[in-house]
Amino acid sequence: MKWRNFLSIASIAVICSMLAVSVQAKTFVYCSEGSPEGFTPALYTSGTTFDASSRQLFDKLAMFKTGETSIEPGLATSWDVSEDGKTYTFHLRKGVDFHTTSFFKPTRQFNADDVIFSFMRQKDKNHPYHKVSGGSYEYFESMDMAALIASIEKKDDYTVIFHLTRPEAPFIANIAMDLGSIHSAEYADNMIKAGTLDDFDQKPVGTGPFVFVSYQKDSTIRYVAHDTYWKGRAKIDKLVFSITPDASVRYAKLKAGEAHLMPYPNPADLAAMKKDADINLMEKEGLNVGYLAFNVEKKEFQDVRVRQALSMAMNKQAIMDAVFQGSGKIAKNPIPPTIWSYNDDIKDYEYDVAAAKKLLADAGYPNGFETDIWAMPVQRPYNPNARRMAEIIQADWAKVGVKAKIISYEWGEYLKRSMAGEHSTVLLGWTGDNGDPDNFLSVLLSCEAIGSGNRARWCNEPFSDLLRKAKLTADPKERTRLYKEAQVIFKEQAPWVTIAHSVVYEPMSKNVVGYKIDPFGGHIFYGVDLK
Repeated sequence: MKWRNFLSIASIAVICSMLAVSVQAKTFVYCSEGSPEGFTPALYTSGTTFDASSRQLFDKLAMFKTGETSIEPGLATSWDVSEDGKTYTFHLRKGVDFHTTSFFKPTRQFNADDVIFSFMRQKDKNHPYHKVSGGSYEYFESMDMAALIASIEKKDDYTVIFHLTRPEAPFIANIAMDLGSIHSAEYADNMIKAGTLDDFDQKPVGTGPFVFVSYQKDSTIRYVAHDTYWKGRAKIDKLVFSITPDASVRYAKLKAGEAHLMPYPNPADLAAMKKDADINLMEKEGLNVGYLAFNVEKKEFQDVRVRQALSMAMNKQAIMDAVFQGSGKIAKNPIPPTIWSYNDDIKDYEYDVAAAKKLLADAGYPNGFETDIWAMPVQRPYNPNARRMAEIIQADWAKVGVKAKIISYEWGEYLKRSMAGEHSTVLLGWTGDNGDPDNFLSVLLSCEAIGSGNRARWCNEPFSDLLRKAKLTADPKERTRLYKEAQVIFKEQAPWVTIAHSVVYEPMSKNVVGYKIDPFGGHIFYGVDLK
C-alpha cells in the first residue's frame, strides 16, 4: 500500500512538474486578418498574413533597424562597393543555422550557395524553381532586377559578389526588402530529389527566430522559437497566428484575452479601445498611400482629360469622413509626406463637379460612360473599407454621368487579375518597404513595372527617365530634385487618384512588452515578451 502510495505521489509530482513547464511556456497569439498566399516573400506584395509570418522565418542579406530607415548587417556582416558602383561584395555571417523541422534536417549551415539560390530563382527563367508557385516575382520584376543584376559570383563559402549592369543608388535598400529573404538551397535540392517542388513555398525553411510547425487554412499558423537562432533565442516559446478576417471578431478576441495583438481595427472602434484599461492602442503615421488607379490601356482612360475629370469628381473629404473617420489625411502625391523628396508644392485636384463635367465633354463624353471600380476584399491601413469607399466614388461619378459597377474578387484573385489589367479602375495601396522614394515611384508607376506593381499600366517616358536618372546618382540632393520633378508629371497626367495616407493603429494586450509598430508595415515578434 505504501509502495502504491509512493508511486501515486511520484506520478503526481511528475505531472505537476510537466504542468509547471507548460505554464511557464510563453505563447503569443497574433489575431491576423487573413490566410497567407504562401510563405515565400519574393512571390507576393499583398501585405497579407504571409508578410507578418514570413518576416519571422527568413533573414536577409541586409536589414533595417526597427523604426528607422537605416540599413544594418543581416546575413551579410558587411559589404564593399566598387568605385563605379557596379560591383557589390558581401561578406557573409558564419555560424547561422537553418531550421530543423519535421520535414527537413539540415546538414550544413547558411553559406553563399543559399544567397545565390534565393536570387537566381527570381532572375533565371530556366532555374528549376523559377516557375514554382506561379513564378511571379513582383518586387524583383518591378524594380527591373533581372536586367540590373548581370551575374552573381561565389568567391568562397562566405563571400558573394553581385555584378551589376549599371550603378543603382537604392540597391542595398532594395535587397533588404522581402525579395532578399534567404532560403536553404539544400532544402530546395532535397525537394527536387523527392519530386515535391510545390511544397517548397508552403512548408518554409529559413534562418529566422521562429520555426514553422503547421498551417491550417483559414484557421491557424503555428511556430516555435528557433533554439539556435544566431541573434539569440526569442523570448516567447510559441507563436500562433489566429486567422480572423472580421475586425470586430478580432477585437472581441483581444478583449477576451484570446489574443495579444490584432491589426487593422475598425476606425469606429478606436475610441473604445483608447478607453480600455486592458488594451494598449499603439499608433504611428503610416509610410503608405491608398489610391484608385485608372487602367490607361482602356479607351476612356487613354485621354488625360478623363482621368483629370474623374479626379475632380471624387469627394475625398467625404471618403475621409466615412471610411477613415479621423485616422488619415488626404493624399496629393504618390509618396507619403513622411518620406524624403516629398513635393509639398504640388496642388491637388479640387472637388469640382462642374469642371469635371466640362472636361468630360471636351474629351468627347458629354453624357459620361460606363466603367467599373474594383474594390479590395480585405482591410489595409491605407484602405480600411474598400467597399464603402467604392460606393462613395460610385455616387460621386454618377453626378458627372459616369456609371460605375463595383467588382470584387477573393484577394489572391483580385491581385492576379488586376496585375493582368482586367480592371478599368482599381482600388489598391502601398506601404513602403525601405523608406526610399524609388520603392513607391518605380515599383508602382514606372514603365518597367507594367505587368507587376504598375496597376495603372501607365508608361510615361519622361517620368520613368527621371526615375532612372535618380537611381544612377548617390547624391541625395540630386535624387530629391529628380523625384520632385517626377511628382509634377504624375499629378499632371493623373494615372491615379491619390486618396489617403493613413495612421496605423495596432491594439495589443497590456501584458505585452517589447513590441513596436514596424514603419514598413510588417509585424515583428522577435524581442517581444509577455509579463
